[in-house]
Amino acid sequence: MLLELFPYLSALLIEEVERQPDEVVLRARVRSTTGACHCGHSSSRVHGGYVRKLRDAAVGGLGVVIELHIRRFRCENPACTAVTFAEQIAGLTTPQGRYTPLLRGLLTQIGLALAGRAGARLAAAVGITVGRDTLLRMVRALPEPEIGEVEVLGVDDFAFRKGRHYGTVLIDMATHRPLHLYDGRDGEDLAAWLQGHPEVKVICRDRSSGYGEGARVGAPQAQQVADRYHLWANLGQAVEKTVNAHRSHLAEPLAAAEDGPGHPETEPEVVQPSKELKIVTRLREQHAAAHELWAQGMSKAAIGRKLGLHQATVRKLVNARSADDVVAKTLQRAHVVDPYVGYLHRRWNEGIRNAAQLHREIQKLGYPGGELAVQRHLRRYRTGRGHAPAVGPKPPSVREVTAWIMTHPEHLHDGDADKLNRLRERDPELDRLTGHVRKFAVMMTARQGDRLEEWIAGVEHDTLAPLAGFARNLRRDFGAVQNGLSLPHSSGAVEGNINRLKMLKRQMFGRAGLDLLRKRVLLAR
Repeated sequence: MLLELFPYLSALLIEEVERQPDEVVLRARVRSTTGACHCGHSSSRVHGGYVRKLRDAAVGGLGVVIELHIRRFRCENPACTAVTFAEQIAGLTTPQGRYTPLLRGLLTQIGLALAGRAGARLAAAVGITVGRDTLLRMVRALPEPEIGEVEVLGVDDFAFRKGRHYGTVLIDMATHRPLHLYDGRDGEDLAAWLQGHPEVKVICRDRSSGYGEGARVGAPQAQQVADRYHLWANLGQAVEKTVNAHRSHLAEPLAAAEDGPGHPETEPEVVQPSKELKIVTRLREQHAAAHELWAQGMSKAAIGRKLGLHQATVRKLVNARSADDVVAKTLQRAHVVDPYVGYLHRRWNEGIRNAAQLHREIQKLGYPGGELAVQRHLRRYRTGRGHAPAVGPKPPSVREVTAWIMTHPEHLHDGDADKLNRLRERDPELDRLTGHVRKFAVMMTARQGDRLEEWIAGVEHDTLAPLAGFARNLRRDFGAVQNGLSLPHSSGAVEGNINRLKMLKRQMFGRAGLDLLRKRVLLAR
């Protein structure tokens, strides 16, 4: 059984096995009396010998070292350039190799899967001592696989450093296997690669203009297919911009309250009076006490000592003609917003809760103060203190409404579907937006690319500017988009390989040079 697994054992004579603390040492020599030169001739004339140490795969968590006595023979072929040669054992030794083929193959797979640092740690855990740089050298020394013929090609970019440095990966869509990586994402490089592969019939790509031009130049015979995922994502961005422009319409209208049977409906109060602030109550009490003591003939210093107030505070209280003057000066920052409170309440009820946006709006109405005063005023609404407006349920966010519109009606929860229907009834533009999105979804899922022109024309004649911009952008790459909505090809396998590539890149702790990254992407499984 062992001879079947390790055929080289029949060629060796094991002389000694020594157990050491962290490894097992096997001392052996070759049984044969002759050796074969690389020229093909055999020789039995021994020139000399030496001991060669080879590391083999670990056994039972212990490293294995083979100390092999190697003989050097004289080559008797006059035409051979080698005067002497060292004997080699098939399956055990390689010229100048320090690892057996079994161990080298094992370490190579560890290096492909885990790279240097993590690979060295795993090897040490199973009893193999190897450096991280050695693992990386083994990976770099591997030959790249043959590409072969590719009929359906996937193209996408990836980031070496997001926003600054990018590369391109090519995928065989039939086998989902990476074919090639190169630096940059220019169309010229893609065109050069495609010119060497005239068998390509379909190219799945995103809507990058560089890849589109490169595919047109390098493979004019191929059909270009725009990725449906990116089409849907770009549509979602246009929908979100449109919903954001109608943000004030997202809040449910306040229901009219009924006084009772036979009583007419009354308008709901927007501002609810609340308890007086503690500081206002305290100022009024201090003002009354200070004026009472002042009327009794006490000095301001004596009043301060009796009430426990600073002389400046006593002077302010005594000099004020009424408590309202003291309160107004103390709350001056908040009161600068007072002329615009009604507008702020109305906008708050409409669902606008951003202080910076409300500040810009009341500035156009003549508001002279800063944004901080507006923030303080709105803080009362958020925390329930002060004069808080009577509002209904919190309006849905822009992202929530966008998700409702982009979700299949059958997959919406009943509550969300009802909210979306009421919103469509209140806002005709959002109603038309939802209709356009659902038509596009049917066109995409049912492979009705022949209706793309009709859909674009309908959107362009509408008043929804972000959606019209998305539609006009589709015209720039109309052929690829129409193919993407008609053909069964998809870039899903490309996106999966991009995710795997990101994992491999981050696993190498910043040492993901293009040569090493290419080996791992193309060879690791």
